[in-house]
Amino acid sequence: MFQELASHNDDFRRLLEKGYAVALDSNHLVVRDIPYLNGEGELRIGTIVAKLEFIDQVRVTQTDHQVFFAGSVPYGLDGKPIPNLGGGSTSITLSEACSDVVVQRSFSNKPMATGRFADFFDKVESYVAIISGPAMEAHGVTPYTFRFVEEASTDSVFKFHDTLTSRAEISDLAAKFKDDVIAVIGLGGTGAYLLDFLGKTPVREIRAFDLDPYHVHNAFRSPGRLEPTELGKSKAAVYGGRYENFRTGLSVTPAFIDASCHDEVDGVTFAFVSVDRGSSRAGIFDLLISKGIPFIDVGMGLNRKRGPINGLLRTTYYSAAHGEEVREKGLAPLTDDPDDIYRTNIQISELNALNACLAVIRFKQLRGFYFEDAPYYQLVMEVGDCKTAGELELGED
Repeated sequence: MFQELASHNDDFRRLLEKGYAVALDSNHLVVRDIPYLNGEGELRIGTIVAKLEFIDQVRVTQTDHQVFFAGSVPYGLDGKPIPNLGGGSTSITLSEACSDVVVQRSFSNKPMATGRFADFFDKVESYVAIISGPAMEAHGVTPYTFRFVEEASTDSVFKFHDTLTSRAEISDLAAKFKDDVIAVIGLGGTGAYLLDFLGKTPVREIRAFDLDPYHVHNAFRSPGRLEPTELGKSKAAVYGGRYENFRTGLSVTPAFIDASCHDEVDGVTFAFVSVDRGSSRAGIFDLLISKGIPFIDVGMGLNRKRGPINGLLRTTYYSAAHGEEVREKGLAPLTDDPDDIYRTNIQISELNALNACLAVIRFKQLRGFYFEDAPYYQLVMEVGDCKTAGELELGED
């Protein structure tokens, strides 16, 4: 991968040609074989790690002037810590391919003349001069080993580089989704936003289902731009086309899911149910509970009793262990309500998006990505006062 990028980024090419032991890992530039002195003047070898940001598939740029360092505090020839390095103790998560690189600190040494480095070559050269200069003089060593370093395999589900995950230093949390196979049942207003949010989550596979066609009203409560040629096509074709260039592991099927659809959800680890008919919901619940698949059901109950629209947004979690017990509480309607204004007042994309947000946040809490203060199985939010209320889970799963 690094060799490929070196053909499009002159600074990477120059690093290779000078002999640095360079590699890429988790959207970081990794430069091994960096010599430095410890407090006793002994030779030690460390690694410089720098965040990078992909402009497109082959061009990269810097995020800031700082670097990370795998090693102890570097010392000068005078036996004192090298000054003006700034930073402090820290750690970041790299892949298994970089298990030998244990970041212990960060350095911050901004170029005085310009305030920023020209490119990665300039950045690495500057830090090497500061960190390695004393060791190079005392021991006659250099960081130019021309060593080829095997890089981590690229197994991302995304077709574009997810640089923000590494920049925010949450790669370890993102890895919690790597084995998930998610079903999204229903691609109406809320379901469309569920697909959008989950499509940008690094789950292994997403299976979405909806049999209905895509009409004008769908454009008013779904993400993305409207192409006139999409109107009249199936929602499956429209949404499949919108996201197929963004990630792998996505299938959007024009199908109605009911209690008989065992094959469609085989292997699913979690499901989201977003349908507006209680009768349809009942069959889907039968299917998921019978197969022991945990799921979240979303819904809205809106009315105009006070003039302006008010009502509740609901997110209900049915765990594999307690799904039937939660169902028996009657929190989600399993019959059709002809008086629900949501079925006619459909241009409310902000509520659809918010309902989807609450559901995805709850799922990510269950996976340990977000902090969870209390394990709610039922969360409702009233539109009128924007307050939420929840009910705690029935027991440990």
